Amino acid sequence: MERINFSSGAKWEEIVGYSRAVKVGNTVEVTGTVAVDEKSNLVGGDSAYEQTRYVIQKIETVLARAGASLKDVVRTRIFVTDISRWEEYGKAHGEFFREIRPCTTMVEISKLIAPEYLVEIEATAIITPA
Repeated sequence: MERINFSSGAKWEEIVGYSRAVKVGNTVEVTGTVAVDEKSNLVGGDSAYEQTRYVIQKIETVLARAGASLKDVVRTRIFVTDISRWEEYGKAHGEFFREIRPCTTMVEISKLIAPEYLVEIEATAIITPA
């Protein structure tokens, strides 16, 4: 099966050696995604809700490049720095996935790569024929 790597141009991709997403066959894996724009600026400030919304929109964009959509997502993994704010993360996730209902995991971790990042999300999509 053909493997296609998708880059976002983030500075960490070259340093760490990873892709924003990888498509093999009809499966697309999206790497951990945080709320930074194409210029590495934080989006959403200290709002767990806004950061989560932006992250999912970034995931949606790379899925589209890979020929998939949020409807193809079968699993999300949500890494958060403060699980007590789960309702904020969950509200944003639910706005995108309420009807799709992928498997999901939310785990509190001690920190992300920069202290201003409150959430990092990974996704797995399996493209099904229309």
